[in-house]
Amino acid sequence: MFDFAAIFARVGRARPFHARSHVKRGMNIPKAAVLCAAAALAALAVLIGGAWHSAARADGGASARNQAAAPYDSGAAIQSYAQQILHALSGRRANDSVRYRRARDACDAALATHAAPRARVLLALTVSICAQLDALIGVNPAAYPPPGDGLTLNKPEAMRGYTLFKVDHAKNVYLMDPFGRIAHIWHIEDVLLGGSPKLLDNGNLLGIAVEGHAIEFDPDGNIVWRHDGDGGHLHHDFLKMPDGNVMLLVRGRKTREEAIAAGANPEFVHESGLEYDYLLEVRPAGGGEVVWEWSVWDHLVQDFDPAKPNYGAIDEHPELIDINFLLESISKRGALRSQDWTHINSIDYNHELDQIMLSPRHFSELWIIDRSATMEEARGHSGGNSGMGGDLLYRWGNPRAYGQGGAGDQRLFWQHQTHWIPPGLPGAGNILLFNNGNEFGGYKRLYSSVDEFVPPMDGYRYRRDDSAAYLPDRLAWTYAAETPADFYAPYLSGAQRLPNGNTLIVDGTAGAIFQATPGGEVVWRYIVPQHYHISLWQDSGAPARLTHGRPEDDNWRVSKNMVYRAYWYPPDHPGLQALDLAPVAYLEDYPDLLDWARASLAAGDFGQPLANSRYDIYLDNDGDENILIYFKQPCAAEDTQARFFLHIFPADARDIPAERQYHGFVNRGFEFGDRGKTLDGWCVAIAPLPRYPIERISTGQFVSGERELWRAEVELGE
Repeated sequence: MFDFAAIFARVGRARPFHARSHVKRGMNIPKAAVLCAAAALAALAVLIGGAWHSAARADGGASARNQAAAPYDSGAAIQSYAQQILHALSGRRANDSVRYRRARDACDAALATHAAPRARVLLALTVSICAQLDALIGVNPAAYPPPGDGLTLNKPEAMRGYTLFKVDHAKNVYLMDPFGRIAHIWHIEDVLLGGSPKLLDNGNLLGIAVEGHAIEFDPDGNIVWRHDGDGGHLHHDFLKMPDGNVMLLVRGRKTREEAIAAGANPEFVHESGLEYDYLLEVRPAGGGEVVWEWSVWDHLVQDFDPAKPNYGAIDEHPELIDINFLLESISKRGALRSQDWTHINSIDYNHELDQIMLSPRHFSELWIIDRSATMEEARGHSGGNSGMGGDLLYRWGNPRAYGQGGAGDQRLFWQHQTHWIPPGLPGAGNILLFNNGNEFGGYKRLYSSVDEFVPPMDGYRYRRDDSAAYLPDRLAWTYAAETPADFYAPYLSGAQRLPNGNTLIVDGTAGAIFQATPGGEVVWRYIVPQHYHISLWQDSGAPARLTHGRPEDDNWRVSKNMVYRAYWYPPDHPGLQALDLAPVAYLEDYPDLLDWARASLAAGDFGQPLANSRYDIYLDNDGDENILIYFKQPCAAEDTQARFFLHIFPADARDIPAERQYHGFVNRGFEFGDRGKTLDGWCVAIAPLPRYPIERISTGQFVSGERELWRAEVELGE
């Protein structure tokens, strides 16, 4: 058995770090003694009468958290359940109610699934004590509803696995288990990744930096490989090929003169030229050597100027790309955005066919090309398994792009993540995609769907009747909301077929990741509880969408917690085997300390500062974390360039760990850049404190070789 008295004493003790002005208080020692007595009575009741069963269900039913993973078979894990529950009951934080409910649910689920008799007795004892505490302290379990953020739905029909995601503009990349717990974090400090990184078989992470580089990180976030794109700008997506090569999506630029020379209508070509996309396949083991290339610019057609190259009838050449398609539309979007012509946002590879699928968003189509063509053949119109070189083998979604239809024939609307369903999965070989529903003016659908269809294969080519659009004209499966407009992601987003037939769907603009069954029932849902680097408390509610600032009829809606895409991985994926997957925390409960401090300051959570000086100083205690928070507004350059010092004076040197006793107190120094950030004129820095009673601190800033800029003396303790 373990020491319940120690648990109660630990959670219920008076906290030594709070200054007199600090508003939070824990339980006092007399109450802890009462709780210990309640624990003894509960233990006796459990061991004699088996009353634990009803107590375990005292909360009136299981929430989504009752699907939690089986607990570790150890006394330490069981003790942790009790500590979580009691800490929540003793605290005064806004999210304590959620922590309490989560811990209760974990105990309930463990009782339902754990087979070890000793563990069942200990768990039963824990939940029985909880029931006694409910009555003793006046806690009404009905007042602690299931969480509103994070994992909001988790039915038995959900496919268990791990989900990789990154919040838009945030640095960390998270791997989440099926129960909403973060199982691994890649701490990416010096690079801001765009798009969505992917897990490799060796446990590394491959991603694209917003600056336009491909970067591979080890599990600790260290860079192990980098490719700069040979002068182009890498963006959106990439592929790890079966042989270890990496296929990169690159954005290039042609001058206005070059675009006009290729047959573009001069009226709609901006002075800075026209952007286009191309592919580079590089060999990492060969120092990034380019081994294959394909470019949109090699496969153009135009009917504007007979004196220019590429002249021909658009409707007779569906294998080519009309350089004038959309130029008039994008020229109306403003100087910077009018250059982005094709905007390919995803690539996929079919190993069996040796073909590549592309998703040119602005064309509202998907394209398929022949990877088996050599690099030279890929520049032309013959060669490869298809005999068509680098021309388009197949295109689908918007037949007006090749002169075979109008607005009524359009099926795709700024789609994302077009791909073949991999072998071994339900629907293997079919094409699955996220159909956003947005587009340039006049054709937008204003609702989203996830669509699956069967491509019309004909060997290595695709069937099409002369003077007709490519088939099919019907879908094999689709997911949409019962009221279509309720599910609308104007951009971002994706979908992935899972082994049990479910489909993982990412509503990127809402930060929502969910699973839908073949029948369209949503059985698992996770609302990403993070905005930039700032985690959102559970009881703050799911982040509301915000107006994008565009005309109301454009219907562009985004949220604070956007996610470009997410990927699901089975538990036996090789990359997972290379990682330590012990669940760490719920993302919403353990935000980055610095950004959490900044968000809490904005919300006024810390009461009055301990000291008013050049920086205001606050103190916060959350469980075992004791954090000094330095805050200044407005923030000047000197405030971030001066070095901080911190002298810590313990209440009793005997409470200091042995390695610290020799000094008697701790001297610390740190740079603002190590522990600080600026935002909108704010300076915020943090300094975690040791976990022993502290009598006082002396802190301030100085410039090396010069006098102190400021100093504050702060008395701590009750």
